[in-house]
Amino acid sequence: MQSRRSNFADLSYFLEIAKHRNFRRAALELEISASALSHALRGLEERLGLRLLNRTSRSVTLTAAGEALQSALARPFDEINGALDVLNRFRETPRGRVRLSVPTEAAQFLIGPVMATFLDRYPEIEIEFSVNNRMIDVVENGFDAGIRYGGTVPQDMIAQRLSADIRWLVVGAPSYLERYGAPLHPDDLQAHRCVRIRIGDDSIFRWEFERGDEKFEVNVQGGLTVDQGQIGLAAVKDGAGLMYVADPMVRDYLRDGTLRTVLDDWAPLGPGFHAYYSSRRQVPAALRLFIDHVRELRPLGL
Repeated sequence: MQSRRSNFADLSYFLEIAKHRNFRRAALELEISASALSHALRGLEERLGLRLLNRTSRSVTLTAAGEALQSALARPFDEINGALDVLNRFRETPRGRVRLSVPTEAAQFLIGPVMATFLDRYPEIEIEFSVNNRMIDVVENGFDAGIRYGGTVPQDMIAQRLSADIRWLVVGAPSYLERYGAPLHPDDLQAHRCVRIRIGDDSIFRWEFERGDEKFEVNVQGGLTVDQGQIGLAAVKDGAGLMYVADPMVRDYLRDGTLRTVLDDWAPLGPGFHAYYSSRRQVPAALRLFIDHVRELRPLGL
């Protein structure tokens, strides 16, 4: 019986290593030492008589046997974790841990405003956010869910809306507009200095415009390219050029006159933020409660 319990624990350790492809990160997730984790994995390999991982000083990869074992174990362990999560229904105070991947704008304007009340309401739920604008595979990288603009959610995921649709604006500082003038048509942007945006798939975003039945995409030019909006805005506020931004990012700056909008009649409305998660996994109770909380408080409307 002891051997079976040991095997079960070591199999769960193996799955964590396979998920992170890194002993240190897996050990942190499991709250054990990396040396203990390595010892457990060696013991599992010895009992199975197979090598499951290829380990070097720089990388951890799965052997063919390791890939087969991970594939065989993933669904049963998900079902076990789901069964244990059902116990939250019988607790007065729900427990659990949720890991989410979110872009910077969602972290600042959607998530930040609701966290104090969420932690007060559910003190035994732990939330971990990885703030990153790159498009990543949330399942492969060990996240329970991600948050992205609706139009960028992977098609094989279940998505739940967290905000109203969002208006996209072109903004500049008064000093820049006084010096260079304001564009009257999207084509005029070719004569302006623009802050270009590198999006999650590493491509440069083409600014999108819409007026009635007319639609434009403009490949703007400029000496500054950013993958994080606040960095670009810091430069734009000092007169570095024009920038294409989501309305929530600049509401305060527009209100106090730090920035002004241009091309207002071309400003398109795009899909708001959505939470998304795998359709192949049971949704943890803690994640459901977090999504419901954001939808209840509606920091960006709904």
